[in-house]
Amino acid sequence: MTRRMLLLVAGAFALGVMGLGIPTFSTAAYTGRTTNTGAVTGAADWTPPTVTVQDPGSPLKGTVTVAATAADSGSGIQGVSLQYLPSGGSSWTTLCTAIAAPYSCSWNTTAVTDGGYDLRAVATDRAGYSTTSSSTATTVANNLLVVLGSAGEVVRGTVSLPTTLYAAGTTTYTVRVEYAPSGSTNWKSICTSLSSPYTCSWNTTTFANGDYDLRAVATAGNTSTTSTVVEAVLVDNLAPVVTMTDPGTPLAGVVTLAATASDTHSGVGQVVIQAAVNGTGSWATLCTVTTTPFSCRYDTAQLTDGSYSLRAVATDAAGNATISGGIPNRVVDNTVSSVSMDDPGAFLSGTVSLTANASSTAGVTSVRIQRAPGGTATWTDLCTDTTAPFACTWDTTGVADGLYDFRAVLVDGTGKVTTSTTISGRRVDNSPLRGYDVQAANGGATGGRLEANDSLTFTYNGQINLATVAAGWAGAATAVRVRVRDGNLLAIGAKGDTLDVQLTSGVTVNLGSVVLKDDYVKSNKTAIFNATMTAGTTTVAGATATVITLRLGTLASGSGIRTTSSNAAAAMVWTPSSAVSDPTGRVCSTAPVTESGALDREF
Repeated sequence: MTRRMLLLVAGAFALGVMGLGIPTFSTAAYTGRTTNTGAVTGAADWTPPTVTVQDPGSPLKGTVTVAATAADSGSGIQGVSLQYLPSGGSSWTTLCTAIAAPYSCSWNTTAVTDGGYDLRAVATDRAGYSTTSSSTATTVANNLLVVLGSAGEVVRGTVSLPTTLYAAGTTTYTVRVEYAPSGSTNWKSICTSLSSPYTCSWNTTTFANGDYDLRAVATAGNTSTTSTVVEAVLVDNLAPVVTMTDPGTPLAGVVTLAATASDTHSGVGQVVIQAAVNGTGSWATLCTVTTTPFSCRYDTAQLTDGSYSLRAVATDAAGNATISGGIPNRVVDNTVSSVSMDDPGAFLSGTVSLTANASSTAGVTSVRIQRAPGGTATWTDLCTDTTAPFACTWDTTGVADGLYDFRAVLVDGTGKVTTSTTISGRRVDNSPLRGYDVQAANGGATGGRLEANDSLTFTYNGQINLATVAAGWAGAATAVRVRVRDGNLLAIGAKGDTLDVQLTSGVTVNLGSVVLKDDYVKSNKTAIFNATMTAGTTTVAGATATVITLRLGTLASGSGIRTTSSNAAAAMVWTPSSAVSDPTGRVCSTAPVTESGALDREF
């Protein structure tokens, strides 16, 4: 065999060996069919490794060892990267990558700023799978470090403000804790002449409600050292306002119980609706609501028939609570007929489902579902159902777009007719162009927090004229500003934070607005992000549709961005702009679009 032939064989063998890694997908067209008589086996390792970063203790100074333990039952560990993140930072820094146990490296802490840090480890096995460990917190203190403990983002009453001194040595220090109205430098003392353990009690009831910055100052002789400022701590000692809505009497079957509530500062956290048998003080919780409107559907069959008082208890994010006045003498009687129409939604299009709830001790003979032009008494039967569930479908394209009212009519076994409360002002809108979906994605370092690289995607049900979104725009990446306002500014509650978009020139981008359904911005604050807007296409119901993506950049102005702590995921709601049209000039519907898919934590 010649030298040239040997080189060709060796090259082919090398390519074959390279092909044993993680599989990729080829875009080559199909050209023929071959038969392989060899055996086919599955991959040896489909399981990611396990990894845990070890707690190095606290505080740290000088050069210390950062270590992790890692294991992989399949292909084995290829390497473990040890990383750190400054408190409040957004980008992890790799200290080292260890390729053999023990997985550790030396960290020269004098090369970083004193303060708090998170540590984590990322393990990668030889099959290419990676696992990131949970993080552990520590403090670096090569010099005197003054740390003021956080009392929380929202406080009331008397709270503890502890100060810790690191690397203090044998020097004796006195500590004072100071405050200033947020954003100012008018520092005044809360506690003075504190000695170890430097504990300060802050009576917030003597302060006006609002945002305050806090800091601690340690002094020895003529030398003072100041802590990092704890910014924008909201003092809220004002209880919310709440009123129970009268549901009427008698009550039977499934009814709507509601209250109105508002809070000037930290926002309403929850409203609890309660009932007590008249003449007693034994209140039982019927439902707890955390978002506006503060209402719930309640099956009164869970209560013994009788006379009740109803009330609502509102609690704000600071923990202040208010009990509404009671509504007495509301009779629960489930021995009579009852019927209620379910709300079909504020905007209706295409074929929709209409449902009602009905019950009667005499038996239900039939339930008719009716509609009428909004505000009129011209009722038209849509269907009659004789068995539960009482429902029918309605093709809304058979009527003109506009407002409609709905009700259900029950006929019981005795022939008695009972009519439900009317559901009023529901809009039929069969505009051919409308919003289809809105989705968010986390691209930053912190889940549940608006930050750089997070994205928001708007999908229409068809193609749109991009120039109606922004004048002259053809879909290329364009710099915009994304504004996020706290829901309290819009009177829709702390979890009604709302997002809209402008060009950098201040001209509105016609994407409408999105209610994020969570608390990303502190009470009564507004934040504006630099962002990039791009357009693309997708397929919706077999047709080409426009997709517009916003990708957040740096915070341009404002303050108050917070990490959401809610574990109750909710679906965002996008209200498109009617300024948008399709290529033929047909205007987009403003019908709200609720985020599709499984409930998840946004951003």
